[in-house]
Amino acid sequence: MNTSGGKVQAAIVGLGWWGRKIAELVQTRSDRICFVRAVEPNAETARDFVDKMGIHLSKSYEEALADSGIEAVVLATPHKLHEAQIEAAAAAGKHIFCEKPLALTKSGAEKAVRLCATRKLVLGVGHERRYEPPIADLIGQAVEGRLGRLLQVEANFSHDRFLSLDPSNWRLSPDQAPAAGMTATGIHLTDLAVKLLGKPADVRVICGSLASQFPQGDTMSAHIRFAGGGSAYVSAMLATPFFARFAVFGTEGWIDIRDKAHVEKPEGWIVTSASTGTRIEVREVGPAEPVLDNLNAFAAAVRGEADYPISGQDMINNIALLEAITRAAKTGDVVTVY
Repeated sequence: MNTSGGKVQAAIVGLGWWGRKIAELVQTRSDRICFVRAVEPNAETARDFVDKMGIHLSKSYEEALADSGIEAVVLATPHKLHEAQIEAAAAAGKHIFCEKPLALTKSGAEKAVRLCATRKLVLGVGHERRYEPPIADLIGQAVEGRLGRLLQVEANFSHDRFLSLDPSNWRLSPDQAPAAGMTATGIHLTDLAVKLLGKPADVRVICGSLASQFPQGDTMSAHIRFAGGGSAYVSAMLATPFFARFAVFGTEGWIDIRDKAHVEKPEGWIVTSASTGTRIEVREVGPAEPVLDNLNAFAAAVRGEADYPISGQDMINNIALLEAITRAAKTGDVVTVY
């Protein structure tokens, strides 16, 4: 296996809507990572695409793992497959980038992090929102203390794309995608909240189907309390036109970030902010490709050039919170995370 330099040689596993987004970005725009193999069980549906992208097509995940030329796998697969696929890739000595959610249970996330740490493998996860320029700036200001003591996060990431899906689609399965839009979009918001506020303590959730027949619900809001103080309100709906907002409030300032378009085709952001003693400022930030930036950061970590920015503990905390939200969505009770 070549790990001395050059582009990381990877396999993309899953060529659905999002897998193709990842593959096209990497093949056409990355100088850090490339796909030399793709795994897609429905091979005939993907043949034209892989031919266009210059990727060898396999039906079997095992075939990709047995390829000594493959250094890493990128998993763009149904959620319930992630834990077993991560375990198999780690056993084969492959670095792993997994689309969110990393797992559906805290124990599954702990196992994934442990397996990769034990084998000195890089584990990346598809939380590209951390790489959006205004979000990265917000995190930097928070870490430097420029916002003062962080008090609260308010966030919403909603869309209506799933209204056109066939009811048999796995994205509408309550065992794979519980709590309305939580695993589709809300998981990104809780990732950011965990980064900023640390270990979650407990959560209360309101979830229901108000405008669809989605079995997991179409409208979800979660109120999260954190062990170190502070709270977060997170909303993720599946029956309203696209909307994405992330705001953080501190004792010395606040920042509110709104997306102009979905990350699939980013158009930039509107950022409103204020600090103690200053007037409210509104500015625009131009488009970027945070999905690609995340994958490039993963590749840099594989090459040993930098640590991957999302820590294993953040990954575990976020999935522990997801598991608690899933339980709370069913009962309406306050659920302890740890």
